[in-house]
Amino acid sequence: MSDAASTPHPDPDAWAREVEDQVLSCALPHVAQMGWSPLLVARAGAEAGLSTGEIELLFPNGAADLAALLCRRHDRETGAILANIDPQTLKIRERIRLAVETRLDAAARDEVIARRWCGFLALPYNLGLASRLLWDSADQLWRWAGDTATDENHYSKRAILSGILSAALALRVASGREAAMAFVDARIANVMSFEKWKATTKIRPSEALKTLAQTLGRLRYG
Repeated sequence: MSDAASTPHPDPDAWAREVEDQVLSCALPHVAQMGWSPLLVARAGAEAGLSTGEIELLFPNGAADLAALLCRRHDRETGAILANIDPQTLKIRERIRLAVETRLDAAARDEVIARRWCGFLALPYNLGLASRLLWDSADQLWRWAGDTATDENHYSKRAILSGILSAALALRVASGREAAMAFVDARIANVMSFEKWKATTKIRPSEALKTLAQTLGRLRYG
């Protein structure tokens, strides 16, 4: 067993985080060959010096836990880069573009790993996890950009940015950086137009969604 796994730690939570990160680092070189699978978790855990019981304790959801760890590592890397940039020197659309671009760069640093990660989280039984991870990423980017909304705008902004991140990452690994950022620019322009319209008409997001739902209902059922 490795020193990280066998040495008593005064903070069990810190110990778990350290060992989880070590297992993730052991796993990444094997993702291209093994995918995000139970075999990957077993292989990486063994390389980190963990017993079968310790692996099951730290990764009860198997590869899904590893995939979540990778996303959170990318969130931390993104936060560290953005922490060196003052968002107040940028317009809001420039802040969001830079934040998304930085986050995509972190995720797509190894495109093979990113491609397998996207495919794994796109499986039906992983969609709930994917949604939570994307929401957390979007929340971090909005907070860096200076968003302080506590009303329904807080949720609508994160929902919209989650969707942009998801599609942009898929484009990044499939078609490259230029295609992904062209998509991001177009979506940000759409969002800015919507925000301008919303401010002009004074319609709240929930009211707009309710009106849309009623219209669709009339079209569907008469």
